[in-house]
Amino acid sequence: MKLKVCGMKYVENIKQVVEVNPDYLGFIFYEKSQRNFEGIIPEIPKSIKKVGVFVNEYLEILVSLIEEYKLEVVQLHGDESVAYIKELKKHLPKVKIIKVFGIKNEFEFKTLLPYEEYVDYFLFDTKGKERGGNGITFNWSVLKKYNSTKPYLLSGGIGLEEVNDVKAFLKTPQAKYCVALDVNSKFETAPGKKSVGKLKRFKNKF
Repeated sequence: MKLKVCGMKYVENIKQVVEVNPDYLGFIFYEKSQRNFEGIIPEIPKSIKKVGVFVNEYLEILVSLIEEYKLEVVQLHGDESVAYIKELKKHLPKVKIIKVFGIKNEFEFKTLLPYEEYVDYFLFDTKGKERGGNGITFNWSVLKKYNSTKPYLLSGGIGLEEVNDVKAFLKTPQAKYCVALDVNSKFETAPGKKSVGKLKRFKNKF
């Protein structure tokens, strides 16, 4: 199971988290977020993919930031339309696209159908007050109704306390297309600053 550590912010902390060797590092480019990234991304191994997280951003700005930071993956965390994603693919055909959908206790999975052709992954997060980083899990049993073959990332309030629940979920049929776990606020000592010790313990469980 792959690991994505999202909401990175500080250079020294990024260097420390790189030692944990996650598969993805997420950088949030959203001014309303406490984890909004404006710094420098230090040199990181090619095995770790850099993900830019955006919320309803102007396409020109998004493309500019991806090129500036040499990001390999785009995570769209807002209400981006299929037309927006098609246009994005024209500008950046090599960049992988993750489209996020928030879930609480129910979800209409037919919402995903128009996106399937244009995105590489879905990400299911907890629908909450903030656009991510709410620190609470959603009802994963909702994913029993997942009827796509598109791979997805599981997000929302996943921490060390949830390890047993995650392991149990990963044994269920609905986890067949789950390719990565996305973690953030449950591993923080402050917004954007991750506990390397906790991340190592978590990664060793999978």
